[in-house]
Amino acid sequence: MPLFTAPVVTPVEPPVTPPPAEIPGVGYASITYIDPTGTRWPMTDLAADWYTLADGVSGMGATPYVLTSDPLPRGGARLRHVQPQPRTIVWPVLVKGADHMRFVENWRALAHAFTRTLRLGPDGLRTPGVLEVARPDGTIRRIEVFYSSGWDGLGRAATGITWDSAVVTLWCEDPCWVDAVPVTVHRETGTQVDYLIPYPSVSSSQVLGETTVTNPGAVDVWPTWVITGPATGITFTRQDNGDAFTLTMADTPHGDLLAGETVTISTAPARVRSDTGENLISGLDWPGAVLWSLPPGETPVTFQLDGATAGSAVDLVFYPRYETA
Repeated sequence: MPLFTAPVVTPVEPPVTPPPAEIPGVGYASITYIDPTGTRWPMTDLAADWYTLADGVSGMGATPYVLTSDPLPRGGARLRHVQPQPRTIVWPVLVKGADHMRFVENWRALAHAFTRTLRLGPDGLRTPGVLEVARPDGTIRRIEVFYSSGWDGLGRAATGITWDSAVVTLWCEDPCWVDAVPVTVHRETGTQVDYLIPYPSVSSSQVLGETTVTNPGAVDVWPTWVITGPATGITFTRQDNGDAFTLTMADTPHGDLLAGETVTISTAPARVRSDTGENLISGLDWPGAVLWSLPPGETPVTFQLDGATAGSAVDLVFYPRYETA
């Protein structure tokens, strides 16, 4: 019969973080900027050559929205649609150095760490930086940012010699903050048995099971699915609203998924890839396929693999999302 295991949170090694500081809209936290190369720039270490100036920080609160409404005949209006908007974060930074050349070196390096988010990579895409907020309890939330403007300096007397400050504006495609630790739900088909040996029993080669998935965040998440073969067909259903999608392996260039082979289904953006990089999106049951999201709280779902045997498995992975830092 199917073997059910509980959702697990995959532990990760905590990154090195600067000392915490009081930040408006955030509170007592350690802030780090991670540039597109992965270099970590501490933002709350007052002993460092650069750090955040608390006065003027903004954009760290709830997600901005645009509301669409329809007028009512007797006055007023009814809310019809809510659309989250890109977020803008204002981030004042002081930069200094032991002498003029050390200051210039720090100023140029930090400027490049922000502005390189606008450069196209070899793949033709821009890589965002990441603003990371770590709390004293060890929890970490992140948001991807692109440099917009502000690395100008004050332009006042005595600035630009051994110190200066910039008020950086950062633009966020996704306005939500994302947990640094993913939630993983694993389901695996158990060993198949003969119906009559040693006594009447039932095992399933199709249904890994109905279960409940919990999203601990405050915003919908769009999960990634990793399916391990054998499997000939894959169906995932959200039971509360009936949304579902099916991937039929015979309708893809790959064919049936063999033992040990994997296919990864991303729900936002829609993408289906084999472990060798083949594009298998043609195997989805378009136009009826709905690559559904998980709302906050508990959601009943069904994982089904046709042609499954011992070793067939499904892993659902997502990062909880939040309105604020």
